[in-house]
Amino acid sequence: MSHQRSKAGGAEESGEEGGAWSKLPRLKIPSKIWKNRKLHNNNEGDEVKQVQVEKEEQLEESSRRLIEREEDLFSYDSVNEEEEDELHKDFEALQLKLWMAINDTFTPSSSAGELKVLRSAMVSIQQQEAQDRRWRDCQEERVPRWRPQKCLSIHNILLQNMVEGRIKEAAKDTSGGTDWLSSPVKRQVCRVGRCVKEDLLTVVRRVKNCYPPHMDIMNLYAGLYHQEFSAHLTQLTAAGLDDDDCSYLLSWVNQYYPHEILEHTELDGQIKVPCLGSLLPQNELKLLEEQYLTHKEEKVKLWLNTALKKEQENWLSGRTPEIIDGYYFSCLAVDVIQVMTSSLSEFSCAIKDKRKAQRLTVQLENFMYSYVKCVEEFVKGNHGNVRSVIKAQLVCEQQLRDYITAETGNLSQEQKHGCLNALSALRDCGYRYLTCSLHIRLKLLLCDLHQDVVLKYVKRMMKTKMKSKEQQTAGAQRMIEDAKKINSFFSEEGCSKASWLCEIVCKLAEILRLQDPASIQLELVTLARNFPDLSGAHVSALLSLKIGLSAADTRSIRRSVEENRHGDVSTNYSPPFFSKVKVKWIDNKMNQMGL
Repeated sequence: MSHQRSKAGGAEESGEEGGAWSKLPRLKIPSKIWKNRKLHNNNEGDEVKQVQVEKEEQLEESSRRLIEREEDLFSYDSVNEEEEDELHKDFEALQLKLWMAINDTFTPSSSAGELKVLRSAMVSIQQQEAQDRRWRDCQEERVPRWRPQKCLSIHNILLQNMVEGRIKEAAKDTSGGTDWLSSPVKRQVCRVGRCVKEDLLTVVRRVKNCYPPHMDIMNLYAGLYHQEFSAHLTQLTAAGLDDDDCSYLLSWVNQYYPHEILEHTELDGQIKVPCLGSLLPQNELKLLEEQYLTHKEEKVKLWLNTALKKEQENWLSGRTPEIIDGYYFSCLAVDVIQVMTSSLSEFSCAIKDKRKAQRLTVQLENFMYSYVKCVEEFVKGNHGNVRSVIKAQLVCEQQLRDYITAETGNLSQEQKHGCLNALSALRDCGYRYLTCSLHIRLKLLLCDLHQDVVLKYVKRMMKTKMKSKEQQTAGAQRMIEDAKKINSFFSEEGCSKASWLCEIVCKLAEILRLQDPASIQLELVTLARNFPDLSGAHVSALLSLKIGLSAADTRSIRRSVEENRHGDVSTNYSPPFFSKVKVKWIDNKMNQMGL
């Protein structure tokens, strides 16, 4: 470095310029927080405070004085090697003190005073960084061999090594209060995770304020801890994990770390979480999630099947379900709901993609189908406890229906629909069994009602006066339609054997439609043979509805019916019907008319 200043002109000269040299400006003396502060050394505590203040002031002051010595030493045309060596050693000593201050960041015994030392160390590092930049920008041939100091880069490397060391120490520590966990892997992951959380909280509570804002120390530490935590978990997974450890590790990766640590109330908003990414590479994460889901599918299926098998054994043993609050009760629904609730709760911590929960909930749907089949098979057997068991299962049905209806987000719409349909089939099976005897009685009641409806319909029909053939044709068509509606209604209610009632109405409609005397006669003879209780009075009533029949035709038809009703005797007589239709007044009237 070629300087134009003479030694005699030294540092005291007024700053004359010459050649390519321009004097390096002196650094402003940093504010001395503790300067001129009176310390009372009347006890041991005061002595400790004095030492702490001196240590804090020493770093900033030492850094500033070393820079001044450096500027003074290299301002001469030639540099004294002995002085240069001595200055180099002093810079090295300063660096050691800086690194010691930084290394004590997470020391358990760190006091507020020691954090002020850290703050002073960071001021010193900024001074040295500024001096590095001045030498870099200066076009001089001779540069101190210790420049650039690269204090900031060394600081970052030191932080990385320190974080790595703390993670390794936490992994090996056996006094971390994790004995309640069931495996070494779980205890190790828990200790490391706890270390990450506690250290990041220390940074945001105490360390952050020791650094200038532009260094963004919070995210620097977060990135380092994320990197080391990730490396440690990756190392654990490479060795292979059993299913239980796999579940626990996934819970840390997808739940505890991103939500309970990074989103902690004191850390929320302080860390750029999206920049960190996942703790595990996606390929590793997918393998672990697949291992977890496969295992969990099998466990849920096993638990549900075991609960159903135990319930079946209780049924077949002849045991009567217990009574609670006046109702038969089974714990099957409670067991099933508990299995699904606990499994889905664990799933929500272990797996990030909530859609994959359907791989577990499909086991619930399959269980429902098996459950219904078992109940249907049980009611077919001759068991003395069927009635009480069915009552208990109907309580289970309502409990399961309430659970499935309220379940959102895990069951797909198709799965929910399938489960509810299965429960409806279970409910119908139970109701059918409990109301079976009532259904039989109701069926016979309904059949009588069917006959009564048709009787009243026919009575009303026989009293209807029609003035034209067109009215008869339209009336006949309406009777056929009414007969089908009546028959359809009662058939759906279980009276399918009463179809002969529909036949009566249809035959009467045909008689009403026909206009040819011979055809009318044939239909009436057929009707009389099928329904022997069809009397002459009924025949007369039907003939009275016809328009255009002569008296001779009427007498001929009546005579033919009486003569031929016992023609080909058939054993397939229909039940009595016309005997319940009273029409004597018509028969008497026609006799009076000579018909």
